[in-house]
Amino acid sequence: MRTLSRENSHTHLPIHVITGFLGSGKTTLLNQLLHQPKMQHSVVIVNEFGEIGIDHLLIKATTEDMLMLEGGCICCSVRTDLLNTLEDLFHKRSLKEIPEFEQVLVETTGLADPAPILRTLINDPFIAAHYRLEVIVTTIDTLYGAQQLNDFDESVKQAALGNHLVLTKIDLVEAEALVALKQRLHHINPSALIHEIDLNQHTLEANTLFNTRHYDNKTRQLDIEHWLQADIYLEHQQTNTPPHASLLYPQENNPFPHLSFKAIQHDAYIKTFCIEYHEPLHWLTLERWIQQLTRLRGKDLLRIKGIAYTYETDLPVIIQGVQHILQPPVTLDTWPDDERRSQIVFITRNIEKTLIERVLYALIDSKTPTDVCRAALILLKQEPSGVN
Repeated sequence: MRTLSRENSHTHLPIHVITGFLGSGKTTLLNQLLHQPKMQHSVVIVNEFGEIGIDHLLIKATTEDMLMLEGGCICCSVRTDLLNTLEDLFHKRSLKEIPEFEQVLVETTGLADPAPILRTLINDPFIAAHYRLEVIVTTIDTLYGAQQLNDFDESVKQAALGNHLVLTKIDLVEAEALVALKQRLHHINPSALIHEIDLNQHTLEANTLFNTRHYDNKTRQLDIEHWLQADIYLEHQQTNTPPHASLLYPQENNPFPHLSFKAIQHDAYIKTFCIEYHEPLHWLTLERWIQQLTRLRGKDLLRIKGIAYTYETDLPVIIQGVQHILQPPVTLDTWPDDERRSQIVFITRNIEKTLIERVLYALIDSKTPTDVCRAALILLKQEPSGVN
């Protein structure tokens, strides 16, 4: 096992992603946040200035791609790609050509699948060296959110990957429909915090969304309990079963009476779970496991994050990735408690926990290259029988 770097992303600039379907309130929320003291000295990256109703007093336009806003904020549009924009902003900050911003907010388009955006943020070496992906906020229109979850895979992914789910337009729906939507969202994403708010009447505080406690101020390292939330996933997979369509939409309260419950819902394919293993793993086994998952089923691995217990080091190894991209592993200085174990959280599309566990156990027991290949075939659902 090669020498791994120490986890030190607490020194990097945080990136918060605001996503959500068309008309769900992203722009309204973003405007609220930019007026709050905590969000001063921020950069907000949008696709085009015209797509967002920035109602700050403009101080001056620095370039055609950048506007200075009241309170030290910067509004920047993506004219090339997100990586170039972030790199350009960092260099301008270092050269003091722009104010020394403290955080970045990226607003996606309403039809955006957030997974490729997250993959981009964790894969680029320059971005990984200077920024860290911190919080994903997903806005959900309670009036049309259930229908969008049925019709659009992007909407389900937005909900599945959010740390916070902000339910908007709650004044327009009946209480029963709101409860049903919350139940459905909790099944998709059990660790997310759900906020119900009428953004036209009330303000959602930035401290509520961005006070993550991901980092321990004393140890200056990642706080595994808050970052990973493994206990939530373990409890969820033991006690929760997928809600039936009639529970999600009781017919007498169904906001979309034309909707057939026989239709297959996109979120039925979203799986969220944590795999635990209490014995140390050989690094080669762990590496093969992750490589097989990412190479053969990468498009369906929406998010992987976890802590690994290995023979090669007494330090906990942090693993995280999106789809087929995995960040280089790093170590923490100490374990979060006295118990040594691997805990890896998965958010997948149409990949069951049992399938991923079977691959891991097959690799643990593997003795030959043929055994390793057989483990890979499990992922392809083509595991042979009677092959010598």
